[in-house]
Amino acid sequence: MTVPLPGLPDRIRIHEVGARDGLQNEKAVVPTEVKARFIRRLAEAGLTTIEATSFVRPEWVPQLADAERLFPLLGEIADVGDVELPVLVPNERGLDRALALGVRRIAVFGSATETFAARNLNRTVDGSLAMFEPVVARAKADGVGVRGYLSMCFGDPWEGAVPVAQVVRVAKALMDLGCDELSLGDTIGVATPGHVVALLAALDEAGVPTASIGVHFHDTYGQALSNTLAALQRGVTTVDASAGGLGGCPYAKSATGNLATEDLVWMLDGLGVATGVDLGALTATSVWMAEQLGRPSPSRTVRALSHKE
Repeated sequence: MTVPLPGLPDRIRIHEVGARDGLQNEKAVVPTEVKARFIRRLAEAGLTTIEATSFVRPEWVPQLADAERLFPLLGEIADVGDVELPVLVPNERGLDRALALGVRRIAVFGSATETFAARNLNRTVDGSLAMFEPVVARAKADGVGVRGYLSMCFGDPWEGAVPVAQVVRVAKALMDLGCDELSLGDTIGVATPGHVVALLAALDEAGVPTASIGVHFHDTYGQALSNTLAALQRGVTTVDASAGGLGGCPYAKSATGNLATEDLVWMLDGLGVATGVDLGALTATSVWMAEQLGRPSPSRTVRALSHKE
């Protein structure tokens, strides 16, 4: 039954991260052809932004070492509809590799905390911003869209609670570099709705418009959907999610799976918020991918809709 709530957007865009953020955390390396089929099926299910892969050094994330082989296999996805295939790039070398394959949308990946910046990027927070500056400038000069990911926006496993002002400083710096969009990451899943609202309000006050913000919640404590709803009530219209709930973070061991795309779509369908996603087709895709991985999907909606007596 569709029962709308007042104050929600009519439509949101799902930024699907299962093929990149999800698969990078798998112990096994998924074959390139399986990844391509996964992305193709996600597009056929109606997802229009599908993060495809990451152009990082293979030894850092061996699960995504096939980026050069994968991306050329995705050209036919353009025939499905208006589908964007952003990729993650850590530095100028990664940007060079992506541009050589015709990538038109990239993302850089920063941290709101010093410890995670050191562990993930081997740099300070300000040092990572300096590394991103030429990447963003070159991408923008070439007409390539840029997303800025900001990790540890709500809590850090080494530093504890992260002050809102600290997140706002780094978020604003990322946007000042020229990013088109900012994704706020609850990397270890500790956020609660009041914290989400407070951070969005502080960012708005600092001149970072809500229209440019996406939210990226992990479900460690079962809060991802409630946090998403709080963000939507504050005007956010971009939500990151992972088909089947795949993923975590290889650099933060307390980070469990991402918000499952199916769980998100079930909630939004019930609220009358349009996504353009066919829940049945998406669920079938996640069941298929779980079979490839040899384990059941952690998504409650996938399990409920695929359950057979």
